[in-house]
Amino acid sequence: MAAAVIALMSPLQAQDPVERAMSSFARTAAVKAALAAARADESHTIENQIHLSEIPAPSFKEATRGDEVKRLFEQSGLQRVRVDKAGNVLGERPGAAPRPHLVIAAHLDTVFPEGTNVKVRREGSVLHGPGVGDDSRGLAILLAIARALERANVSTPGSVTFVADVGEEGIGNLRGMKTLFDETLKGTVDRFVAIDGTGMSVAYSFVGSRRYRVTVKGPGGHSFGAFGTPNPIGALGRAVAKIAEFQVPADPKTTFNVGRVGGGTSVNSIPVEAWMEVDLRSVDRAALASLDTRLRKALAAALAEENARWHAPNALTMTNELVGDRPVVATPADAAVVQAALAATRAVGAFPLVNTSSSDANYPASLGIPSVEIGGGGRGADAHTPSETFDTTDSWVGTERAVLLTIALAQR
Repeated sequence: MAAAVIALMSPLQAQDPVERAMSSFARTAAVKAALAAARADESHTIENQIHLSEIPAPSFKEATRGDEVKRLFEQSGLQRVRVDKAGNVLGERPGAAPRPHLVIAAHLDTVFPEGTNVKVRREGSVLHGPGVGDDSRGLAILLAIARALERANVSTPGSVTFVADVGEEGIGNLRGMKTLFDETLKGTVDRFVAIDGTGMSVAYSFVGSRRYRVTVKGPGGHSFGAFGTPNPIGALGRAVAKIAEFQVPADPKTTFNVGRVGGGTSVNSIPVEAWMEVDLRSVDRAALASLDTRLRKALAAALAEENARWHAPNALTMTNELVGDRPVVATPADAAVVQAALAATRAVGAFPLVNTSSSDANYPASLGIPSVEIGGGGRGADAHTPSETFDTTDSWVGTERAVLLTIALAQR
């Protein structure tokens, strides 16, 4: 089995030989058995997807879902199942040797705050529920891969570590990945695959981002008695208006968003404090840096204008805390991990949708570790909203693709 993939794992000029090697590899007895096991077990995979989606897991509060994934990792036959200091859940499937070492991961956390109704509703083939695709599907795929390899008794030359990680969403700032690669598995990882989202996507170009928590403070006071005191929310309002007028390039794609705003104590009080969180993204380092500079200038101008409006130049103060920083990075298109992901997609009868993404893969890719992100199959819609859906029609194709890719990347 290993010999069939040696050529596959070397960067090649032409894509056809890689696809032929992968198709041949997929027909070997052990791999074929694993793919069949994954397809036959898809209903179980969907059950796990629903089950995990119904366990709340806001960023920084992933422990309950993590505990359940730990139990399921153990049940799936993984070895040395453990939780590292960040809260990442790890399980191992040792190969004949420690290297090459593949890490395949999906994130535990969701964008939804505590108190969100995460009950999944099923209508025919469609699942409805916040987080049902992103990334409960990825977690369910991790478990499906482990079960398929165990049931088919697949052995690999290299080793695989399965990771359910924390801190991918919001201001989690990839804290799970940073701990994983800087401490838990430092210097031991050769290849990385993130399973994130849905569909048959493949991403190897990763969007950079900078995220700020902007806080404005002032003396506050009664809305009538202290009228004329500069208002922190007024300063933020001016800032939001300026940000909304930013002109950004479509190519390279560059975006901005004010995602959360808060502050104040009552309708008849001038706030003492107000805050907002701002997300800047781009596929280009220079464009991201330029947007970052414009944001800082807009914030400073908004603060000055609010103070000047009420003739109190030093009444309000502002702090801009960088709470998220993801590098703009890409794995070369001819890298073995990329070619394997594309070939595995075609080998299961699907067409790879190549896109850019922002995910767990940003961090290992920035360290020079060949990294790729794949979708979990099926069809998702309205991610990051309470109306998120996942259509399970033919979702087994995504599961098969993930199983095949995992076995292929565990070859020498």
